[in-house]
Amino acid sequence: MSRNYLLSDSIISPLGFGTLENLKAIQNSDSALKHHNNSKFFKKGYYAGLIDIEWINDEFSKLAEPVKFTKLEKLLILSIKQVFDQSNSIDLNTTGLIISTTKGNIDLLGTDEFSSDRIYLWKMANIVAEFFGLKHKPIIVSNACISGALAIKTANDLIEAGRFSNAIVAGGDLVSQFVLSGFQSFQAISPKPCRPFSNDREGVSLGEAAAAVLIGPDSSKDQEKIQYIDAVIANDANHISGPSRTGEGLFQSINRLFERNNIEPSQIDYLSAHGTATNYNDEMEAIAFDRAALNSVPVNSLKGYYGHTLGTSALIESIITKHSLLKDKLYASFNFTASGVSKDLNIIQDHENRELSLALKTASGFGGCNLAMLLIKERI
Repeated sequence: MSRNYLLSDSIISPLGFGTLENLKAIQNSDSALKHHNNSKFFKKGYYAGLIDIEWINDEFSKLAEPVKFTKLEKLLILSIKQVFDQSNSIDLNTTGLIISTTKGNIDLLGTDEFSSDRIYLWKMANIVAEFFGLKHKPIIVSNACISGALAIKTANDLIEAGRFSNAIVAGGDLVSQFVLSGFQSFQAISPKPCRPFSNDREGVSLGEAAAAVLIGPDSSKDQEKIQYIDAVIANDANHISGPSRTGEGLFQSINRLFERNNIEPSQIDYLSAHGTATNYNDEMEAIAFDRAALNSVPVNSLKGYYGHTLGTSALIESIITKHSLLKDKLYASFNFTASGVSKDLNIIQDHENRELSLALKTASGFGGCNLAMLLIKERI
């Protein structure tokens, strides 16, 4: 069984064009969440993290004609291109492409700007893969909001099975009218920037972004690196959109992960939570973390910086977790005020330098899906 690592990576969001720009923005306590007007669904507007299309087109025009690709396709291609630019070991014949998304090109609904098949996830993935000349057919992972982390697990499993020598995991989602109307139908959109785990939280803020990371073995000896250890998924089958009130699915994924890898809760140095700032999600996570004896572990949500980027969220958060481990840096859970959950959690309230080694990343989503993943810093 090969050991696989999170290698070159990229995050493209309203906070910056590339991972380093995003990390700098987080360090500076910047947020992508801005007020936007949308009279169709929100008379007073709404808060979200949106990427300006002109900015995307300016960057993409260095690669190809922007008019030939959708907004999401351009974002995915730009993020993957950054990974290619950072790597010298990507073999087009043996590298896989796994794309995580919830809605893909759903913004094309009701338009005739592109051919009708462009709305299908497989078509979008094929266009991205063909742009780079990758020989293997791309794989789509679309399992609600655990998709980004599940795509990392999928990449690891396929590499171990001998399907690929390594794989690029890319993710992207947009704040489309379809997505806005869907969350508004649940009355889940916050009237102000989201406040995960806080007593004054009022719901989710949405965001759009793309991210990519190269997953695979690495024989280099000249630097610290982040190893993927394992991930476990569990489905609580509670409700089509509401999480288990007992945190059962998330607890099971964490508990099974720890048992399978002989990990004690006290060994976890950092916990990157899902933290959407809805009443039910944050309470469910707090209960699951309490049941898993993780109350004292430093925990944050990155949703206050990015908003909820759906199928990209767990991928972005995994990349930030990687760099937190490498930098021995804990980032504050932005917009946190005072605890609004029933169990005690060690919410990170200020950026902090601390020696870190082992991190737990969790994610949860519609349909009761839950995932827990372990990442560890391998020291030279």
